[in-house]
Amino acid sequence: MEVLSSLLSLDLRRNRLNGPFPSSLENCTKLHKIDLAENEFIGKLPSWLGMRFPTLIVLILRSNKFDGELPQELCDLKDLQILDLANNTFVGIIPRCIGNLSAMVKEKKELEYDEDLNYSYYIGVLIESAMVTTKGNMYPYDTILALFTSMDMSSNNLSGDIPISVTRLAGLRSFNLSKNNLIGRIPNDIGDMKVLESVDLSENQLYGQIPQSFSSLTTLSYLNLSDNNLSGMIPLSTQLQTFDPTSFQGNKLCGLPLLVNCSSDGNIPNHKHEDDESDKDEVDWFYISMAIGFALSFWGVCGSLLFKRSWRHAYFRFLDRSWEMLLAKLPVC
Repeated sequence: MEVLSSLLSLDLRRNRLNGPFPSSLENCTKLHKIDLAENEFIGKLPSWLGMRFPTLIVLILRSNKFDGELPQELCDLKDLQILDLANNTFVGIIPRCIGNLSAMVKEKKELEYDEDLNYSYYIGVLIESAMVTTKGNMYPYDTILALFTSMDMSSNNLSGDIPISVTRLAGLRSFNLSKNNLIGRIPNDIGDMKVLESVDLSENQLYGQIPQSFSSLTTLSYLNLSDNNLSGMIPLSTQLQTFDPTSFQGNKLCGLPLLVNCSSDGNIPNHKHEDDESDKDEVDWFYISMAIGFALSFWGVCGSLLFKRSWRHAYFRFLDRSWEMLLAKLPVC
């Protein structure tokens, strides 16, 4: 590959390639697209990745065996629009500089020249397609690739919180951090990401309330916040209440679309005290009914013997005969 210094696009998806990230790519500085998905590459991403590809638009490394921490140099990929690192074993925190990815900051509405970005790739790479996973499915993007932006780091071992700087990516359309070990709160300003169409933060350890700014994401058509430690009331909006309840399950949330009412303070009502009182009442009535049953049985028998002479005589005759039979069976010393 050292002789392919003018290479613009590299697609090696779905082969059985292995080994570390190809070092020979360091000389392919004009690359706009790298797709190594669904192979068996291993090891850490090289630090030169962000420095040697100043015009890289698409970086897809999903479903390999890459590990280690994400290099800070990823943030130097100013033209990057598609970043897919899903289904690897990356660890550590998401780089705090992730909000510096310039091509994801500005919303793209039409194919127009932007002085801040290098669009020379439109001549060649634009007609190609890229397989992008969004809204829970994989789709091919071809001529509209220049209008689409996506970040997918799902199914890794990333930890720490979601960097606040990510909310600067106002042009991002698909955002997936699901199935990691992320903690902390969802950034309050996530509503600033106005063109988000798909958000998946499921299966992490995020806590706190769903930010009210979520209600301003009017383009949102896919949302999954399930299986976290989120709590409180789901913000009211024209969007959030239309999602399936499974988008919020596995949390301590209340309000529509869930069939869990919120208390006056916006939390799930605490029924524990009421349940304890109910259990106590049930226990009290159990003992009361048992005492009443014993009393009725006792007086049912004793009362009959006391007030009915024939039954009383028959009862004592029975006791006398039983005693005589018992004495007859005892051995004589």
